[in-house]
Amino acid sequence: MFTGIIEEVGQITAVIKGQRSSQLWVQGERIIDDLKLGDSVAVNGVCLTVSQLRGNKWMADVMSETLNRSNLGDLQGGAAVNLERAMPANGRFGGHMVAGHIDGTGHIVQITKDDNAVIFEIKAAPKILHYIIEKGSIAIDGISLTVTEITTDSFKVSIIPHTVKETILGIKKPGDPVNLENDLVGKYIEKLLLNPAPKTDHNQQKSGRLTVDFLTEAGF
Repeated sequence: MFTGIIEEVGQITAVIKGQRSSQLWVQGERIIDDLKLGDSVAVNGVCLTVSQLRGNKWMADVMSETLNRSNLGDLQGGAAVNLERAMPANGRFGGHMVAGHIDGTGHIVQITKDDNAVIFEIKAAPKILHYIIEKGSIAIDGISLTVTEITTDSFKVSIIPHTVKETILGIKKPGDPVNLENDLVGKYIEKLLLNPAPKTDHNQQKSGRLTVDFLTEAGF
């Protein structure tokens, strides 16, 4: 589990491509201090496992599902990437719950200045926009951000100068792809509300469904 607070911008030093997978070599300075084999690191918001360590570089295997869902397949040697280690049990929760499981990619439509803030408009597929709400959270390339506006095919986030400076958003331009992960909470609520539970011997007479009416009756 991650928080969406980027620890540093690292660099891809090598990409070894397989037929439907790849290996990424990543270089970092800050996160390498206590990194161990088997640790989880979010690379542009994608949860990857450390498979090899060499000095201040580490390698992760990337399977085809990840390449299909994210923009990691577009990375080349020299590319800058957002890095965050998994959240420690005693750490501060500065962003929101980020699993590192990308729902899909979007594209930057435009970038505009608003006094000291920078507004990013992101075009996304309907299946991703479905779970986005105004003032809700979303992870963009692993960065925990707050949605300020939603249109029929896009959404906007307002970003402070510190975030632009300390992440790869500072080098992004219109047309660039970004990884998107919806807030987990909305997806779980929809699953529970819409999908009936399997029937067992002791609930055959019950609907097996968590409904709005049931929640209302229970005082929610």
